[in-house]
Amino acid sequence: MLEQKIMMRLRPEWIKSPKLNEASFILAISERNMAIKIQKVAVLGAGVMGQGISAHLANSGIPSVLFDMVPRELPNGAPRSKMAIDGIKNATKLKPSAFYSKADAALITPANYDDDAGLLADCDLIIEVVVENIKIKNIVLGWVAEHRRPGSIVASNTSGIPLAEMAASMSDEMRQRFMVTHFFNPVRYMRLLELVAGEDTLPEVVKAVAEFGEGTLGKGIVYGKDTPNFIANRIGCYGMGSVFRHMDRLGLTVE
Repeated sequence: MLEQKIMMRLRPEWIKSPKLNEASFILAISERNMAIKIQKVAVLGAGVMGQGISAHLANSGIPSVLFDMVPRELPNGAPRSKMAIDGIKNATKLKPSAFYSKADAALITPANYDDDAGLLADCDLIIEVVVENIKIKNIVLGWVAEHRRPGSIVASNTSGIPLAEMAASMSDEMRQRFMVTHFFNPVRYMRLLELVAGEDTLPEVVKAVAEFGEGTLGKGIVYGKDTPNFIANRIGCYGMGSVFRHMDRLGLTVE
């Protein structure tokens, strides 16, 4: 009975392997039960949300690498990671403040996709925070697939693009470690963190991200399904639609 329960926790490729002897069996079980630690994070995209996420990671003592593109028209003498550097500078100027202390900005390393791909291998969690366009997201996630460390967790901050569409071309290993982590702006002050797992996402990956979000970042976790706009935006869109419907019914104007 115990052996059957254990076998159910193994990955299919392990069960089918003819090399599954006693030693590898024990190793397999150990790997699946080993606690996943998130000690360093990559944030892909230095826009408003990327700035906010990396800043709040710093608030919690978590070092991060903030990636963005090399500008097409780079001023003479300007650093190639200018967009990420500017993003960090902007985060220190936000009101209300994104940082507990502006000195915490030192925990964020600016980087660019062209020169600093090697830094991705040091990160336990990789959060994609680029524009809400599936084609662009897939390009970035393809870059992640080339440079991430196997076993690292990959997440998207999308507010509504189907997880299944983003995961469709991923390897089995990466798909098992892919999920949605939807933060809200401003990240420091908005307590909600929406988590969405895919059909193949490992339970221990969801658990690790939830514990990190709640215990380290101080977030309140809600679990959504891979449905249009997940939970928050689905409710929000319904609420906004209801307001306009009742305005029309009552003959109200913006004045």
